[in-house]
Amino acid sequence: MNIRNYLDSTYLKTALQAGVSEIENKKIALACTQEAINEKFKLVMIRPEYVQAAKEIIVAQNSHVLVGTVIGFHEGTATVHEKLNEAKKAIDNGVDELDYVVNFEAFKKGDTNTVKDEILQGTKLGLKHHKTVKWIIETAALDTHQIIQLSTLIKNIIISHFKESDFEKVFVKSSTGFYKTPEGIPNGATIEGITTMLENAFPLPVKASGGVRNLEDAMIMIQLGVKRIGTSNAKTIVDGLTSTEGY
Repeated sequence: MNIRNYLDSTYLKTALQAGVSEIENKKIALACTQEAINEKFKLVMIRPEYVQAAKEIIVAQNSHVLVGTVIGFHEGTATVHEKLNEAKKAIDNGVDELDYVVNFEAFKKGDTNTVKDEILQGTKLGLKHHKTVKWIIETAALDTHQIIQLSTLIKNIIISHFKESDFEKVFVKSSTGFYKTPEGIPNGATIEGITTMLENAFPLPVKASGGVRNLEDAMIMIQLGVKRIGTSNAKTIVDGLTSTEGY
């Protein structure tokens, strides 16, 4: 098993969050891209505004690294129309994978129609253009029952509207890494949360994101059954070290 095939090396901070200029933030994102090329990670996950530049670097070096981006990030409250427009632009810029943030606040309020619509429309758009699609459910904002409900909802929509051969291209993903939890409660991938997702999203694959800081953490997630891991600590993981970074 090659751990690199599981790793989505991630940099999703805005310039403001990083405390740097817009120019410097782009440099960081593209440095993350170059590192992914050098290390042969599965994918580099960056903000939409950097997709085109990252793709150009990857193509120029004949690399197989994929480019992923986030849609409706990080709150998930953008309208379906806004999310689709953002996704279309990323597709035009050469993105390979689309990680949508589910409108989990609407879900928690019982507005399942909005959630169903965005999952159906967002997945249709991605698959139409031969992209992998992931739905971030933000497990830290949900209790166990809600994780079960939302994972099951996504699964049922995909099974009802798409071919079986498409199932492997639609993931349920744990976290954005940016959700603020009280009193230091974990806001990323936990064993309990990922196990619940795996049990209820099947046959859809699961991506664990947030809080995977070392090789041991990564191996636990892979042994549980996840197919991808989103982390800002990809290099640290493959080097056998432990990071203090949150995501």
